[in-house]
Amino acid sequence: MFNLPTVLVWTVGVLIVVHVIRALLPYQSDVEVLMTFGFVPARYTGAAEFLPGGIAACFWTPLTYALLHADWLHLGVNVLWMLSFGSAVARRFGTSRFLLLLLVTIAAGALAQFLAMPGNETLVIGASAGVSGITAAAARFAFAPGGPLAGGGTHPNAYLVPDPGLRASLLNPYSAFFILMWFGINLLFGVGGQMLPGVGGAIAWQAHIGGFLAGLLLFPLFDPVGHEARS
Repeated sequence: MFNLPTVLVWTVGVLIVVHVIRALLPYQSDVEVLMTFGFVPARYTGAAEFLPGGIAACFWTPLTYALLHADWLHLGVNVLWMLSFGSAVARRFGTSRFLLLLLVTIAAGALAQFLAMPGNETLVIGASAGVSGITAAAARFAFAPGGPLAGGGTHPNAYLVPDPGLRASLLNPYSAFFILMWFGINLLFGVGGQMLPGVGGAIAWQAHIGGFLAGLLLFPLFDPVGHEARS
């Protein structure tokens, strides 16, 4: 916790600052912020002109929705999950690649939510899609022999183990179990989220899956470890 990558500290710091600022806003102003910067699938099927931000918001909301959270519990879960798995990815990728992957997976989550519910007017907020993408990226190397979750510990070389490839990752019993558990938990929230204690609203599980798949499949495009080491 006291030796986190700088990019991770700043990312979490931004999320917390945004939430604190919103907590200080009057209710109506906060609603305006949510509707202007939150992701609404229906904005792309004719509702844009009736929503704050208009058509222009179509360009920024697929990213800015990740800055907003429903409450402190929602923010806390995302922050803890990001700290748990984002640290390994940030150490491997460095600042620029980490942020780029985060943005891509956030956008992928918004796209998945739109494809699943194109005309839906439900507001989607939270960094969960990006956190899911970072988690998937960690699964590509963290469980490989010598990786940070497979005996490598916190040794610097543990974060630079070669990516064994998607097929090998899926065949690795540890990473496969992790991935299956992740999908199982998200499907549980998607099917029965309203009945789970402490869950006050619908869970955008489609966005979670979109972000996760993007992180899992696009990992090689961002991975700075050389192709020769992976062959």
